[in-house]
Amino acid sequence: MLVNKTYKYRIYPNKDQIVLLLKHFGATRFVWNYFLDLRKISYLENKKSLNFYDNSKQLTLLKQNKNFKWLNEVNSQALQATLKDLDTAYGRFFKKQSMFPKFKAKYKHIDSFRCPQNIKTQHKKLFIPKFTEGIQIIIDREITGRMLFVTISKTSTNKFFAAITCEAEHIPLQSTTNKVGIDLGIKNLAVCSNGEKFSNPKIINKYAKQLAYEQKQLAKKQKGSGKRLKQKKKVAIVYETIKNIRKDNLHKITHSIIKQNNIIVVENLNIQGMIKNHYLAKAISDVSWCMFTKQLEYKSQWNERNFVKIDRWFPSSKTCNNCNFINQNLKLQDREWICPKCNIILDRDLNAAKNILNQGLKILSDSEIKSDIKENT
Repeated sequence: MLVNKTYKYRIYPNKDQIVLLLKHFGATRFVWNYFLDLRKISYLENKKSLNFYDNSKQLTLLKQNKNFKWLNEVNSQALQATLKDLDTAYGRFFKKQSMFPKFKAKYKHIDSFRCPQNIKTQHKKLFIPKFTEGIQIIIDREITGRMLFVTISKTSTNKFFAAITCEAEHIPLQSTTNKVGIDLGIKNLAVCSNGEKFSNPKIINKYAKQLAYEQKQLAKKQKGSGKRLKQKKKVAIVYETIKNIRKDNLHKITHSIIKQNNIIVVENLNIQGMIKNHYLAKAISDVSWCMFTKQLEYKSQWNERNFVKIDRWFPSSKTCNNCNFINQNLKLQDREWICPKCNIILDRDLNAAKNILNQGLKILSDSEIKSDIKENT
């Protein structure tokens, strides 16, 4: 199976290369904002929608303008890639897959640019256009497959990374007949229908004191001062640590689930709506259900697993998995309840996970029946 894999490595540019990288970040941000504004004006005033090819021609003319000669100092392919990204963002908006594209503000967005061609790694260096000497790179795992493009980024902690995307051969994990339903929660990140539980590490709580201290120190610093910039970096380091620990933990859990099961069923939760609850917003953001389900989905595709999402309105917690009785009086604080119909004692989360699995199996069987009917007709 051919899949797109991304290998992310830390890079260590020298002083001159850092200056050139910053020019690339600034130029691509300018191109995004300039042509986003141009598209908006064109539609509002002339009722004409511009596309990638229109913008590409205009970019060529813009680079010939003496006021924008500095655009020639950076990789032209990176600027073209930015126009393609803008065109993709517009396409996703009109398909109602995302919000309308926003302008990129300096210091508020992650600085990055993409090189779609002429990428090479050799002698512990990364070679891309405009960087003929090569940028020092730490390759801690072998790159396999054909390189498609590389994305260079800078974090708020002033670290530089290269994410190399390749088309590579993927060997799926060994097949299995197990199936699992997963109930997502806050106390436990995931409760599985087979009784397995994955606890929520509550990473933000572990770093709460350190984060509060660093933020308090930041509030004392004068805006625009050098000390404020240094303190701002300290706050960013704490957030970066939290993010890395969370991501690593989720990868380990999702790999374990995919390895052990052939059918994985989860609820299609309205996470954006749930975050609006101010009492639970911090806890929901920390547990990161969205990243968890996304990892399960793409890892299922890679390893030929069946990944199913059931309707968010399905009463998984209120339904008895033994007799299908629906307890309409069940409250959020009720962690255990007794079914009045069959008198079985039910653990709320485990019961929900079993119901999620059963509902997912019904969806799979219905889809198989429909596909068989289509084949016969």
